[in-house]
Formats: sequence, C-alpha cells, structure tokens
Amino acid sequence: MTKKNIILILSLFLLPLLSFSQHSELGITLGISAYQGDLSPSTSRLNPGQINPMVGIFGKYNFNRFIVARAGFNYAILSAEDSKSTIEASKVRNLSFRSNIFEGNLMLEINILGYEPYNLEKPWSPYVFAGIALFHYNPKAEYDGDWVELQPLGTEGQGLSAYPDRKPYNLNSFAIPMGGGIKFALSDTWNLGVEGGIRMTFTDYIDDVSMTYVEESLLLENDPLSAALANRSGEPIEAGRGRGNDKVSDWYAFLGVTLSRNFLDNGLVGSRRRGRKSKTGCPTF
Repeated sequence: MTKKNIILILSLFLLPLLSFSQHSELGITLGISAYQGDLSPSTSRLNPGQINPMVGIFGKYNFNRFIVARAGFNYAILSAEDSKSTIEASKVRNLSFRSNIFEGNLMLEINILGYEPYNLEKPWSPYVFAGIALFHYNPKAEYDGDWVELQPLGTEGQGLSAYPDRKPYNLNSFAIPMGGGIKFALSDTWNLGVEGGIRMTFTDYIDDVSMTYVEESLLLENDPLSAALANRSGEPIEAGRGRGNDKVSDWYAFLGVTLSRNFLDNGLVGSRRRGRKSKTGCPTF
C-alpha cells in the first residue's frame, strides 16, 4: 500500500471528527448532590438518605460534533447523620456533618453519536466526560444550636504533640470527575440535557472522620469543644478504637438537568426554519 493510499484511508476515517461546526456554549445545571464516606450507612454505595441541592454554571467549546472541552463551577451541600443510619454501630457513634462544596473543574466531553445542533443535523446524543477538579470544603457539626467548624478542633488529634503523624487536613483538595448524560437540541440555539457524575476525591476528611479515637483527656486539655465533638456517643471510648476508615477516600456525586445556549463561531445560530432554507453555515459529513 502506497503512502498516498494510507493518507487517503486515514482521511476518510478522520473527516467525521473534523467537521467544521465549532461553537461555544454557556449553561447552567440544577440538581442534587449526594455523599459517600465514613458517615454513610454503607461503604459500597452512595447514601440515598443524604440528598441536598446543587447548582452550577459551565462553558463549553465544541471542536466538532464529537469532542468538547468544558469548564465549570459548582456549588453543593453535602451532609450525613449517624442518627439516620441503618447500621446500629453507626447510630451509637452518633456523629454528623454538613459542608458546603465549591468546585471548579476542567473536563473533556465525548458525544458518542455525534451532536450537531445547527439545522438540527444531529439533535441528540448520549455523552461521557472526565477531567480534573479542585474543590473547597469545610465540615461543620451542629452543637448547642450552632454550626461549629470541625477542622480547627483536631477531633482526631491533629496538631497534638502526642500524635505527630496527624497533621491538620487541607480544606482544598483535588478530585477526578467522571460521568455521562444525554443532551437534546431544542433548537439551533438551546440545548437541554440530563447529566450525572461522581467525584473521586483525594481526601478522607470531607466529613471530618477518618482514623481512630484519641485520648479524651488530651482533647480536653486542648479544647473541651474538641472532646465533645470527637465522641458524641455519650459513653467513654478507648483511644485507638476505629472512628472511621482511612483506607477509602470520600466521594460525592451530582445529578442534574442542564440548559445551555449555543454561540456558533460563524454567527449562524438561528431558527430551524432559517437553517432549512440554507445550509451554507456548517459543513457536515
């Protein structure tokens, strides 16, 4: 096979990916968030009892009908309460938390069937996405009617000289977002979709729970509030007993409805009727 024939064959395969329908999108997401971690009733699935609202904004650049670069910002609430657990040992532990999540992300999105809103050439497609995210969290617990920040208290001995290997955890962490959805072109201009994704994080402290209980007397010397929020079972607990599971990081997930507006690079965003009269805007293959 000659070099010219190889180039020709490769071109035939690549042409669908190189459609000239580049366009930008701006949109919003409204949905729900869920958490999975040490305060979930199971370590193998998301806790369906801890559902909270989330909202997000995003921008996309569609290189062609298949490949999309996207960036976004999401705000969500995560929470869990041992008192609502179906596991008796968790109910006895009686810990709880709530945290606001502020997430920025960069991702690559792949339209599985190809998506072309202009002239409704490819008006729907399932898609998958993955990327990287940076998020800020700050777990709090309710105590005597107030929400108390847990990280400064060192509830697992962070910062105590008796536990030199336990350092205060960082309230900023990275995550790997991954998921998928399905999108529909309502017109040349507007898109509607449903999207779900999980975030695999690199921290086990979204809920302030990870390792073992520490000596209560040391916490009392440091801050009585730390001792009160480290052990909420109402009974003395021996130091070294498991408080959480530091072998598995925390996760969180989003499920939402997306609405976005298209901005075609060639300015040919318009009504379906105009698109049908003329197809001089976006060559498709």
